[in-house]
Amino acid sequence: MTGERPVTDLRSEIGLGSHAPAQPAAERHPAERHPAERPDTSNLMRGRTRVGAWDVTVLTDGFFFLDGGAMFGVIPKPLWEKRSAADAKNRILLGTNTVVLRDGKQTIVIETGIGDKLTEKQRDIYGAKALLPQAFAEAGIALDSVDIVLNSHLHFDHSGWNTRRDAGGRVVATFPRARYFTQRGEVEDGRKQRERDGVSYMADNYEPLIATGQMTLLDGAAEIAPGIRVELFPGHTPQVQAVHIESEGAHACYISDLIPTSAHLDLTWGMGYDLDPLRVIEERKRFYARAIPENWLVLFTHDHHTPFARLARDDRGRPILRKPQPPD
Repeated sequence: MTGERPVTDLRSEIGLGSHAPAQPAAERHPAERHPAERPDTSNLMRGRTRVGAWDVTVLTDGFFFLDGGAMFGVIPKPLWEKRSAADAKNRILLGTNTVVLRDGKQTIVIETGIGDKLTEKQRDIYGAKALLPQAFAEAGIALDSVDIVLNSHLHFDHSGWNTRRDAGGRVVATFPRARYFTQRGEVEDGRKQRERDGVSYMADNYEPLIATGQMTLLDGAAEIAPGIRVELFPGHTPQVQAVHIESEGAHACYISDLIPTSAHLDLTWGMGYDLDPLRVIEERKRFYARAIPENWLVLFTHDHHTPFARLARDDRGRPILRKPQPPD
């Protein structure tokens, strides 16, 4: 497509993982490795491409684990484990993909991972690693160079590094110069602390930013910057928003938890975490009706090994990953 380089893998483009601090899977005892781990799984820079004038870099806060049954809802394990290997605890390996957009004028960040404010018990459950600042350092991107931070929603695995604790224990913005954006309804739902999803919201990830005026609360679709806009795709939460990136005729979309990984492309392969599973199906239909014929680059929020891809349909009309196309 005009203005866009072919999708690339950082291993070939910039020497992926040459400074990765995490211990490689091959150096750990087999019993300590998840069956989905690969030689590059510990690398902090997960992918890079261009969308028109935007340089797109995918960083990670580190992979983590969630129960496979919860991640695939009503889909039986014999089906989903063909796509996502589970460990002995039935956990699958997931990513915490943070997308950094740079055009030489501004730097925009989409999502901020799990962060470092979990309890010791929570860190053990999820295998959380809190590596995003190291990923930024490896990519040569200063935290204070970020102008805008976008949260698709406010679950803790999407907004954890919005803030951090300083030396005095105060919760402060991780990106001190940035303006943060999320949906007003997300904050309102988080404050309700409902039995169904209250555990997913951690007030320290957003309330301090609201108090200082650093976080802007949106009411529906909005243009955030030239070529960057948000659109609601409800279902996972009532206000989850996708981020559209458009430049020079190219179009990418960070679709968040509407389609968390490339293993969730099928219409009915939703998550047990989705608040409205039927709405998820309808919103996926709406998304595919535009993304596939218009050849959008789709950015996945939790796919550690396939952070972005284009989509196509198979001979039965089902959405699938499109095979890479040779450069023009």
